[in-house]
Amino acid sequence: MSIDRRELLKVMGLGLVGSLIEKPSRVLASSSSSEDSMGMLFDATRCVGCKKCEAACGERRVSLHPDRVEPELDGPPQDLTADMWTIIKLYQDEEDKTNYSFVKLQCMHCDDPACVSACPVGALQKTEEGPVIYREDVCFGCRYCMAACPFNIPKYQWDQVNPLVQKCDFCADRQAAGLLPACAEACNQGALLYGKRSDLLVEAKSRIDKDPGLYVNHVYGEHEVGGTAKLYLSSVPFEDLGLPEYQSSALPKLTWPWLSATPGVVLGVGGLMSVLYWANNKRAEAHKEE
Repeated sequence: MSIDRRELLKVMGLGLVGSLIEKPSRVLASSSSSEDSMGMLFDATRCVGCKKCEAACGERRVSLHPDRVEPELDGPPQDLTADMWTIIKLYQDEEDKTNYSFVKLQCMHCDDPACVSACPVGALQKTEEGPVIYREDVCFGCRYCMAACPFNIPKYQWDQVNPLVQKCDFCADRQAAGLLPACAEACNQGALLYGKRSDLLVEAKSRIDKDPGLYVNHVYGEHEVGGTAKLYLSSVPFEDLGLPEYQSSALPKLTWPWLSATPGVVLGVGGLMSVLYWANNKRAEAHKEE
């Protein structure tokens, strides 16, 4: 296979630049202030699966990128996609059909986000208010965030000419304007409660204390992966709702040392390709002389 010199130099240049880049500032707020940041409590016992939150989220997402062509779907998405930032899913016990629950899935907006730590150019940032935001003007499509996220949230626009990484941004623009996130505003069942994270934790634990027979005795997101802005209450085990079991330690300190070594690997591969390119040329020249 022939190697194009220009492409080879681009690969080597990317590796060299990546190896020289210092880890940029990605967290705009200290994780110690997470209790004062904003969050959202989802109470699965109050959700009726109306999907009004889905629709409100979709309308806002389209308004952010009105020039983007929406993909044609055969039916409603079965999971989060680049064009579906939140989704309501149904859990139902296979043996006891009366044992069921709806769950709302979206970006968890971790207090110390692994995706933010993994991004080599600072395209993802954690704001003081709580949202983890994405800067498409900075992103160069490495997709490290997708590999690092413990909840498998960021999605890539594979069907677009100029693809972006997409996920819920917790309606950061609406929060800045003093408005509720679109999904919380649309919910009329009381399943979504928006407010300061510390207040939400007090409310969640109060509900458990008042009705211990209804709830699992745990607020999901209080401690998982260092804490998240999205909190959950449920009457069924959280793992049945698709929420993975994690310890309380944050993940960035594990992801960055590994991912920061990648540019160096790219540079090494680029150097090897350069040697192979030179050797192939020398061999071709010798063959011509013969």
